[in-house]
Amino acid sequence: MPGYIQRDVYLQKLIDSRENGSAKVVTGPRRCGKSWLLTRLYKDYLIADGVPEEDIIIVSLDMDDENNQSELADKEKLKAYLYSKITDPKRMYYVMLDEIQEVKGFEKLVNGLRGKDNVDVYVTGSNAKLLSKDISTIFRDRGQEIRCNPFSFKEFCTGRAEPFSELWKEYYTFGGMPGMLRLKTPLQKANYLQDLWKKTYLTDIVERYHIDKEVALEAIADELCSAIGSLTNPTKMANSLKSIQNVKIDEETVQKYLGYICDSFLFEGSRRYDIKGKEYYKSFKKYYCVDVGLRNARLNFRQQEITHIMENVIYNELRSRDYMVDVGLVEAREMRDGKQVYIQYEVDFIVTNGIDKYYIQSAYALPDEIKKNQELNPLRKIGDSFQKIVIQGDDIATYTNDEGIIFMGLHQFLMNSDILK
Repeated sequence: MPGYIQRDVYLQKLIDSRENGSAKVVTGPRRCGKSWLLTRLYKDYLIADGVPEEDIIIVSLDMDDENNQSELADKEKLKAYLYSKITDPKRMYYVMLDEIQEVKGFEKLVNGLRGKDNVDVYVTGSNAKLLSKDISTIFRDRGQEIRCNPFSFKEFCTGRAEPFSELWKEYYTFGGMPGMLRLKTPLQKANYLQDLWKKTYLTDIVERYHIDKEVALEAIADELCSAIGSLTNPTKMANSLKSIQNVKIDEETVQKYLGYICDSFLFEGSRRYDIKGKEYYKSFKKYYCVDVGLRNARLNFRQQEITHIMENVIYNELRSRDYMVDVGLVEAREMRDGKQVYIQYEVDFIVTNGIDKYYIQSAYALPDEIKKNQELNPLRKIGDSFQKIVIQGDDIATYTNDEGIIFMGLHQFLMNSDILK
């Protein structure tokens, strides 16, 4: 695997946001490549564009990084250090603060920097409780979030010449965490991913939120990994933990711990939407892991259900393309055994960017007409004119059937970011 992957999508977002007066906030799970994006790729771009290297001020506050400048986690020391570097009012300085949440009271410092005409400020953070939900408030409506994810499949394939089937198998097993670049064997990769869970993610959540029920937190993480792409809510999860794992926890605590896990960018919850009724179901969501390799490692690579893993990969790809994604429900009246009954059909994804809208079904295989109709019937029942798409695990050329439903291969979808358009 190559040692240098140019993350063009995220890099372009930084370029487009340069010197716009806002604090650029790069968020995402730990070890997903935020620091590399900002302090290597973007720094290289700025230098190539003529910015003197001494005008780029980088501070690493990541306590897990051997090169961290932890002594600057004190706000006053950090402020003194930064302002000792920002000396010429006629020069533009680019300030990059990695893992800013390690600094207590960072908001006032960053806002002070952002307010200076000759400072363009960038920060990274791995905890949405501090950043993602409250960016507008923290930065006085002058904060811009740039979400960074692990490698997409297309990024993962950079510089690789193996057949799609081999690359896909490796990706759906071990995922796209950038740390994989330096690992050679499956055992090394498995150990790396499991160590991330043990030594970084769960430990970070426990320490940040002062959790006293670590067993329950781990059980919820296991349940989420085991049930990717399945509808659940706190009540259902609490009952499942009690009956299957013998972990007694009330639904209020489950809800709180779910929030902590999602706020750490490990999972996202996608809400259930009634397409014809045009309303959300308040409690039920489907949860998807930010990286399928992390999910598999948490389960010791026991549950390799390719249908659910493929659905998770498609969800992550859609989110990385800045689409909003819900899971859909459509009700229809049908005759069953001589009686009119209401049937509920599931639509895997309702996808929109505010302008375009798509309904998408994930189908690993369509071996016969029965299976094909199972995937098509929900799309047939919707009744509006927005594009309806089936993504197949097979490598097929994109085509449209007589009903106007588009079929495309997984390979084509993952490798062509504009294919939906």
